[in-house]
Amino acid sequence: MRDMGTGAVIRQTLEAVPAPGVPIVAFDFDGTLTIRDSFTAFLRWRAGPARWALGLAKLTPAVVTYAHDRDRGRIKAASVREFLGGVDRATLEAEAERFAEFIWPRFIRPDALACWQDWGRRGAHRVIVTASPGITVAPFARRLGAEALLGTHMAFDADDRVTGAFTGPNCRGEEKVRRLRAAYGDDLQLAAAYGDTSGDTEMLAFAAEAGFRVFTGHP
Repeated sequence: MRDMGTGAVIRQTLEAVPAPGVPIVAFDFDGTLTIRDSFTAFLRWRAGPARWALGLAKLTPAVVTYAHDRDRGRIKAASVREFLGGVDRATLEAEAERFAEFIWPRFIRPDALACWQDWGRRGAHRVIVTASPGITVAPFARRLGAEALLGTHMAFDADDRVTGAFTGPNCRGEEKVRRLRAAYGDDLQLAAAYGDTSGDTEMLAFAAEAGFRVFTGHP
């Protein structure tokens, strides 16, 4: 997979726009394909117990603000600044790869994986659409054999280090549909979509077949 930039698709072997007639199926990632939020789990794994506890304490003002404005993008950016600020891209990619290898056996829902694989056998173009940063979800997408990945884009400075900001909106809610249309065209038709939170509502409504919280399995 390679990151084609903000608003684009991270892909492996297929083109961003599949051949006519190929069904496109969208999967949320956190809580749908996985048992819990992957980005929080990654930050905690990377930080270790002591650094994690200290970081959470320092994020208290951001948590208080979130309780009032419910801005998920803002609190996510605060978490990135606290736990990843200044990390270079190559290091982050390598750590994300190690995390995926470490947690994979106890992280992916078996029933979600079975559905994912069934769509693959049917020749579908499977795209993961997630609010988590694409750079940390990419190792999971590669392991799954995803045709594409759309996620929230972290910002990097001139030295290719994490700034603690994002280059676009948090990829949830209506933004998921906007990103899908940007990648596949305004005439996009989703054969199916799967999600587990209110952040997936618009994407599910956009699909011919909608699966809301249909996966409950644990490894």
